[in-house]
Amino acid sequence: MQVSHLNDQALIDLYLSGNEKAFEILLQRHQQKIYTSIYLFVKDRELAEDLFQDVFIKIIDTLRKGSYNHEGKFSQWATRIAYNMCVDQFRRGRKVSKVNSTDEFDIFDILELPDDNREEEMIKSDTHSKIRQLVDQLPQEQREVVVLRHYADLSFKDIAAITRVSINTALGRMRYALINIRKMMEESEMVLQ
Repeated sequence: MQVSHLNDQALIDLYLSGNEKAFEILLQRHQQKIYTSIYLFVKDRELAEDLFQDVFIKIIDTLRKGSYNHEGKFSQWATRIAYNMCVDQFRRGRKVSKVNSTDEFDIFDILELPDDNREEEMIKSDTHSKIRQLVDQLPQEQREVVVLRHYADLSFKDIAAITRVSINTALGRMRYALINIRKMMEESEMVLQ
């Protein structure tokens, strides 16, 4: 069997036995999701890149120390580390800018969307921009749940564990986020196509 077809735990075991390529595959498999989650929290490309590197340094250290507990999935564990580092970053009080697409990064470039004609692409781009602006205006706790659910693709159980709240609290935050987004859309008379 090729190394690239192995599951995450098998790749971790190979890496710990000295196979560096196994970790490269693990990194490639999860880097987009983790980087995107970080970027959506900190809203700064350079800071997101720094935090992303710190996350994988911590992952490597944890694996080498034998402290990785594979009860859950690697992706959720890595996302939890990323989330905690983002929270630590906020606690340090560093300036965080608003989410803005740049020439270098746009979250919707990562999402696989079917090919559409140019008009439909423009409509989608405008819609995505409007949604990003609305999500950016949500209270921090609600924004975290939206980012973890829709961009990191985590279950509410995983979100609850990462944010250290109950599943009902995570669900409630998502509910309030959706209510707030609808309310903001109504107030600004925004129409999504």
